[in-house]
Amino acid sequence: MKKRIAILGSTGSIGTQALEVMACYPELYAVEVLTANHNADLLVEQSIRHRPNAVVIGNDEHYARVKEALKDYPVKVFAGEEAVTQVVQLDTVDMVLTALVGFSGLKPTLAAIRAGKPVALANKETLVVAGELIMHEVSERPVQIIPVDSEHSAIFQSLAGEGDNEIEKLILTASGGPFRGMGLKALERVTPEQALLHPNWCMGKKITIDSATLMNKGLEVIEARWLFGVDPEQIEVVVHPQSIIHSMVQFTDGSIKAQMGMPDMRLPIQYALSYPTRLTSEYPRFSFRDFPELTFEPPDTKIFRNLALSYEVLKKGGNWPCILNAANEIAVEAFLEGKIKFLDIPAVIEKTLEMSDFIGKPSLEDYMETNRQARQVAGEQI
Repeated sequence: MKKRIAILGSTGSIGTQALEVMACYPELYAVEVLTANHNADLLVEQSIRHRPNAVVIGNDEHYARVKEALKDYPVKVFAGEEAVTQVVQLDTVDMVLTALVGFSGLKPTLAAIRAGKPVALANKETLVVAGELIMHEVSERPVQIIPVDSEHSAIFQSLAGEGDNEIEKLILTASGGPFRGMGLKALERVTPEQALLHPNWCMGKKITIDSATLMNKGLEVIEARWLFGVDPEQIEVVVHPQSIIHSMVQFTDGSIKAQMGMPDMRLPIQYALSYPTRLTSEYPRFSFRDFPELTFEPPDTKIFRNLALSYEVLKKGGNWPCILNAANEIAVEAFLEGKIKFLDIPAVIEKTLEMSDFIGKPSLEDYMETNRQARQVAGEQI
């Protein structure tokens, strides 16, 4: 039988590539649910092409337009954020790919886990914000989270077949983004347009800015802590400009396993959807002849403060990572709109952390309120 997939955030970078991957294997996959927040036109186009059972447009204002455009097709149309949480629980859904951006991925992912659905997770913020809660829910039922981020997919693949062999260290690789090697004076003048020119990866705007500030790597450190059950001190970040080695695992005997390949998000997406099977693909192959040198260097956490802040909040725990994530989302949006400068992003985050209340053992309601308050505090600074 075909595996029926719900893609949350189908109009974004990961969502569109997931549909591309699934289209290559029509005998294996069926599109069951598609969701989008604002991009109604693309959601309609995808629905006509892939004929899902249901679609959800998160922004209620677009509901009538989507409903009208799909009236002649056998597609159920829903609207609103709560509908996204409800459709992942449908009996007809076999797997949920969470490709939403930011905090919005938390409640639908949690609902999918509680409904017993395996989750292909491309929304790192879910584990950043509420990693302890999410992993507790996973431990309570036979559900698996399969990471889609290239770095976590690399670690997941490197751990295959290792059983209970103890991890000594996880090594996350970072490209360094478009501003690798720049000093503070140069960074004071960078524009959103420059920050969006990532050297290796084609991604959405928010994650591309996060990559430029190294916040993306900080969020990945927090995600890795929960996905793989390691301490913050066991996670190292190295800058690897070629983006060929996607991450590594060092074991207690000193051996290191690495997963390599071209920087192409279709590969980890396909692996997550097909796990544990590897499917034949026609994607570009890596050749050592094309990359005679693979280089590594330590990240500059004094220049790129966001990475250091991520380690700090991870060690403190509680609702601190939730505050970091909320403040970052507000700051990145303000930078893209030209309201603040590039170097103001970590400053807004740090000030928001200073002004927020710490909760050591937050509930889901605490996370929701923390997110709301942190966004308000960050917005007031801007």
